[in-house]
Amino acid sequence: MNEQIHVLNEQVKRESEVAERVLEEVGRVIVGQRYMVERLLLGLLCDGHVLIEGVPGLAKTLSVSTLALVIEAEFGRVQFTPDLLPADLLGTMIYNQKTGDFEPRKGPVFTNIVLADEINRAPAKVQSALLEAMQERQVTIGGTTYELPRPFLVLATENPIEQEGTYPLPEAQVDRFMFKLKVGYPTREEERVILERMSGGELPAVEKRLTPEDIIRLRAVVREVYMDEKIKDYIVSLVLATREPAQYGLAELDGLIEYGASPRATIFLAQAARANAFMRRRGYVTPEDIKQVGPDILRHRVLLTYEAEAEDLTSEDIIRKVFETVEVP
Repeated sequence: MNEQIHVLNEQVKRESEVAERVLEEVGRVIVGQRYMVERLLLGLLCDGHVLIEGVPGLAKTLSVSTLALVIEAEFGRVQFTPDLLPADLLGTMIYNQKTGDFEPRKGPVFTNIVLADEINRAPAKVQSALLEAMQERQVTIGGTTYELPRPFLVLATENPIEQEGTYPLPEAQVDRFMFKLKVGYPTREEERVILERMSGGELPAVEKRLTPEDIIRLRAVVREVYMDEKIKDYIVSLVLATREPAQYGLAELDGLIEYGASPRATIFLAQAARANAFMRRRGYVTPEDIKQVGPDILRHRVLLTYEAEAEDLTSEDIIRKVFETVEVP
C-alpha cells in the first residue's frame, strides 16, 4: 500500500504542475481572488458546478471567461433576466421551409463552460430548465435528447445586495452546485494593482495551458488520490453532525438547524478533498483538505430555523462550530 501511495504521489506531483500554470496564467488578468479562481479550477477537476455570490465589480464574470480562454474551452454567457424563456437557454425546434421539417436549434447551454450571469434574476421555470443539463449533462428538445459537450460546467453568479426583481433559487437547484463561493473585496495592495493594470483599457493576453481532453485526463488522476478510511469516517461524521448535532457533542445546535446537509454533500466533500490534495501536489487526502473545502460545500446545504435567524446566526456560524467540535482523525 505504501508503495502504491508513493507511486501515486509522484504521478500527482507531475500532473499537478499544469494546475499551477493555469492559476498563474489567470493571475495575469485577475488581480487577487486566488480563492475564487482555485475553486473554479477545483470545480473543473471534480466535474462540479459553482455558484459565486458577490457584489458587482469583483471580476466574477472576467474570472470565468479568462479561465475558459486558458483551458481552450468553448465558452457561453447567458444573461439571466425576468423575461428569459427556457427555449432561450436550451434551444427549440425551428421549421425549415425548404425541407418542410422541424429542426433543432441548440441554445447557448451547448458549450463547455456556461456562465449563468445573475442566475437569480430569471423565474423558476428557467432555473429549473438547467436542472437536467446540470445533473444529467443532457438536454431534451422536441422529444429528442442531446448530449452536452464534455467537459460541461455551469458557473453561476448572483448579486447578494439588490434583491428587487430576483427569484430565490429552488433548493433542488442550489443543491446541485458543488460549491457556493462568497467573494469579498480586494486588499489595498490588490486594489492599487487593479488600478495600474485595468485603467489602460486593454487586458493582458493569456496563453492556453489546458485542453478539454487534458481536463478529462486529470479528472481520472484526481479520482485515484488516496483517501484513508479514517478520513472517510471524518467526512461522514461532519455531514451527520449537521443532521443530528446532539449525537456529536453539539447539543447547543438543537433547534437551530431545520435541514442538515444531503448525501450529495458527502460525495462532494470526498471529491473536492481529493482535488484539493491534487492541487497541493499530494497523492493522499488529509483532514486539512476537508477543512479547506468544507465551508464552500456545506454553506448552502445547511438550512436554519427561525430561532437561528432570530439569534442572528448564519450557516457559516453553524458549520464553523461543527468543524471545531467533530473530532479530527
